[in-house]
Amino acid sequence: MIVVRITMNVLPEKQKELVQTLLSMVGSMEMETGCLSYALYCNMEDQNLLNLLEEWQTRKALNQHLRSDMFGVLLGTKSLLIEPHGIHIYTIGQSEGMEAVHSARGKGFDRGHTLAS
Repeated sequence: MIVVRITMNVLPEKQKELVQTLLSMVGSMEMETGCLSYALYCNMEDQNLLNLLEEWQTRKALNQHLRSDMFGVLLGTKSLLIEPHGIHIYTIGQSEGMEAVHSARGKGFDRGHTLAS
């Protein structure tokens, strides 16, 4: 899996415009081949600090997205930002779930709860 994190420090007077632009892209993004998720997050202390998180099945699917008009629209929002987009791409080779939490916390943690087999 590939995770893309795009950080944006938006001009205060352009925050609403940028958020509306990004939210308008959700439906189209989620329909792109290989897109697992697309989410926009706002910093709780500063609403002008935004993070866009995208998850992709493969690098091939991500590369196709990076060449798309949709990604071009995202890059075109640079005029709404205080500084350029911060783009970070992470390749995930392994992931763990609740079993890792149970393992780290020890056997006594799961009192009254059962794990699905």
